[in-house]
Amino acid sequence: MNLVCVELAQTPEGKGLPLPSYATADAAGMDLLAAVEGPVALAPGERRMISTGIRIGLPQGFEAQVRPRSGLAMRHGIGLVNSPGTIDADYRGTVAVIVINHGHEPYTIHRGDRIAQMIVAPVVRAEWRLVQELEATARGEGGFGHTGK
Repeated sequence: MNLVCVELAQTPEGKGLPLPSYATADAAGMDLLAAVEGPVALAPGERRMISTGIRIGLPQGFEAQVRPRSGLAMRHGIGLVNSPGTIDADYRGTVAVIVINHGHEPYTIHRGDRIAQMIVAPVVRAEWRLVQELEATARGEGGFGHTGK
């Protein structure tokens, strides 16, 4: 397993909350916590920007991806609007997530609740090479359900 050092600063609303952490030894994503002052109620269909109370300094050549938590999605219909959200290496602002309630019941977010997960990953940049034709494959242009149900 590779390790990368990432600088982290807590914002005033994040003070007193645990730092993001991995729940298990083999977890790919670390839990991000809600840095809210008091309960935040989300009505069905409502979305809110929720601070995690941290700012990060990713090394050049890395990104952080913010993704929904599967348990919240399954049990309560809670997801993230822009998923995965991308944090670039040159961003130094507060990490926040846009949480949405896709469920049928109101959902309340409390201070310290695990609201999302974050994965730190290397970045590969593409360089375009303009061609007249692409190399043929067995699949060709088939897409959007071309292999059946």
